[in-house]
Amino acid sequence: MYTAIIVLILFVCLLLALVVLAQNSKGGGLSSNFAAGGTAQLMGVKRTGDLLERLTWGFAIALIVLALGSHVVLNDQSGGPLRSVNQQKAMETRVPATPAAPAPQAPAPGATAPGAATPQTAPAAAPAQQPAPSPAQ
Repeated sequence: MYTAIIVLILFVCLLLALVVLAQNSKGGGLSSNFAAGGTAQLMGVKRTGDLLERLTWGFAIALIVLALGSHVVLNDQSGGPLRSVNQQKAMETRVPATPAAPAPQAPAPGATAPGAATPQTAPAAAPAQQPAPSPAQ
């Protein structure tokens, strides 16, 4: 069913393009080339313009209805709402549940508790450096 609607949409698009190109524009349009073919001779110029305008509106409305219908048919065939590729991958990929946090343990002697500020002390092994004497002038 979806394929049939898509084929109809393509057919309506083709007919709409032909009707729009055949309309008489300010510059003459393609309808002046087809005038010798018979439509203007058969119905007159005014009635030909009215017919082409009505066909344009009809094909445009048919195109909108078919596009909305294709969405409904595709939605029914898939069994649920349509999702983008990113949404589908996000639904397929499940984040593992986070394990329960372990109970806090008492810190080892001499260790600081997590999050506690550590005092800034100079390392004991580093020798104190004295500034180099400046040359006397």
